[in-house]
Amino acid sequence: MTPAEIIIDGARIRSLVPGDDDLAPRSIAISGGRILGVGGRDEISEAFRGSRTRIDDAGGATVTPGLIDAHMHPIQGVELTQGIDLGGIADRRQLLEALRREAARVRRETSDGWVRGWNLDYAAFDGETLRAELIDEAVDGLPALLFFFDFHTALASTAGLLRGGITGPRSFDDSSEIVVDASGRPTGELREDSAYQPLLATMPELSREETLASARATLARMRRSGLTGGTIMDGDSATLDLLEALDATGSGLPVRIVSAMDVKPSSTPSERATIRAQRDRGGDRWRGGVIKLYADGVIDTGAGWLYEPDVDGAGLSGFWGDQSEFVAAVREFTDAGFQIATHAIGDRAVGETITAYEAVGCRAAGRAPHRIEHLECLDPRDVARLAETGITASMQLPHMQWRIPDGSDEWARRLGPERAARGWNAGSVLRAGAPLALGSDWPIADLDARFGLAWSVLRRDPRDADGFVYEPHERLTPAEALHGYTRGSALAQGDADLGVIREGARADLAIWADDPVAVPAGELVDLPVLATYLDGEREEHSA
Repeated sequence: MTPAEIIIDGARIRSLVPGDDDLAPRSIAISGGRILGVGGRDEISEAFRGSRTRIDDAGGATVTPGLIDAHMHPIQGVELTQGIDLGGIADRRQLLEALRREAARVRRETSDGWVRGWNLDYAAFDGETLRAELIDEAVDGLPALLFFFDFHTALASTAGLLRGGITGPRSFDDSSEIVVDASGRPTGELREDSAYQPLLATMPELSREETLASARATLARMRRSGLTGGTIMDGDSATLDLLEALDATGSGLPVRIVSAMDVKPSSTPSERATIRAQRDRGGDRWRGGVIKLYADGVIDTGAGWLYEPDVDGAGLSGFWGDQSEFVAAVREFTDAGFQIATHAIGDRAVGETITAYEAVGCRAAGRAPHRIEHLECLDPRDVARLAETGITASMQLPHMQWRIPDGSDEWARRLGPERAARGWNAGSVLRAGAPLALGSDWPIADLDARFGLAWSVLRRDPRDADGFVYEPHERLTPAEALHGYTRGSALAQGDADLGVIREGARADLAIWADDPVAVPAGELVDLPVLATYLDGEREEHSA
């Protein structure tokens, strides 16, 4: 029998193996980055201990599979999270004060700089129509670009619009929109990526070294909350190049990464061919093989695709001008051997995506079933269809933090009470028997996985014990939440040897000071992760 390189001894093990509820102290033997065996101390020692085996005493701590964030943007986030974090700003007065301070800093430190911000709540404008004039004075006439928390909408100052060459409406191949007033003059509101890219193109770019350093720091921060992997949902060839470079330097990538590659209606045949040719790119701790498509935008601006219009009469259009082209893209990349992940927030966007998958096959040969991202508003009929087809629902429950209990937030106001009550219905998805994966969508929500676990269980702000609970009947149990962040996310990306502690699985593990399934959910955000293992390599974390 192969001697173990490491034996983790005296651990309470949440293995995620069905039927394994044994929490008596056990041991895990590891060699070559994989688990050799799990069992009692004497059993494992006798079978696997060699003269050079290192014994890691868990001291009764709880071991779970390493967590996996099913949906995140750690590299694109480097570019988009420049400037000031506007999170927590609840009204326009606070916003303008923050912008004045940032504009003064930009004036002092640069001769031709931008005022940039991100994580802005729609509620800060209290329903007022978004327009550049609301921020022009505060940014002191400087070009400015502010991203709302979802990164689907931006607000530019008048100078920012001019700097980006935006003087009127433009036509796009997708549902992106430069919002204009009755006279055709841009208001400053920019919906979706194609609309705000002209402004980003005029800004100084981070150097490759700065991007690599920032991305590595983000991935390292993931690991400190128990995450050992994740799926990037905004990739391109440059993303794969960066992952390759990160994995080739130092001790390699801090976490294991799967990266999807974006395909939009504007993608040319040549660009699509380049993407197809990179299907099998990968390294020790990263790989591609996934395509990211978009079925709609966001509900907050009327760009979420709905079966029935929202209260403002919007929400009746998908992301692609011609839905048959979306189906053709699904077919093209399924036939090419890719897994498909589609952004779909509104109920019709989800339903049409399921239909498209059914039309071409719900999985490519040798790949995990296709998946749908976000699913913020689901029709009950489509919940059943998810279960019937085996399509994975990849949900980000911390997004509920942007809701307001009285329903006055733009998401709930536009949907109306009946549809809002079906928001983020992860409990219904699980009860129907559909696969569920959980994640953060960072930088939209906190990258710390403990925050996501807590929101999944509580459906309220975990820092506020008296906070409002949204749809309490949709709460997940702690065990279900842990599954969504481990085994559920692993299976969603097609990795049967991740998210579980058993013989043959990869030795990606998290060591917790206490049992994340047993502690009160409100305490999860402060539960120390003592250490993580990636391929059996231990990294200590401060308690």
